[in-house]
Amino acid sequence: MHELALMESIVAEVEAKVRPARVARLRLKIGQLAGVLPETVRFCFALCARGTALDGAMLEIDEVRGRGRCRRCGGDVAMETSFDHCACGSVEIDVVRGKELRLEKVEVQ
Repeated sequence: MHELALMESIVAEVEAKVRPARVARLRLKIGQLAGVLPETVRFCFALCARGTALDGAMLEIDEVRGRGRCRRCGGDVAMETSFDHCACGSVEIDVVRGKELRLEKVEVQ
């Protein structure tokens, strides 16, 4: 469960930057192809934030759909996994969007 380690790191970094203030809201951007499950991130955030400057903060997650571009035909490909293929049959897909994993915003009180 790498989401736990991820949230431990995010909470520690954010807390170090905002102390003594308290965090009201935290926004993450998570791509569908990033290998991170948003619901697991929410669960881990609640655990990791306890007793910190982020305790009680609202976690917002913007989920980004996977998109790719086919190297063979140039087609736009909706991707649910990194192993999806183009309608032309090609598996040579360059991921254009969906691998994001980024802290977008921290709102302090």
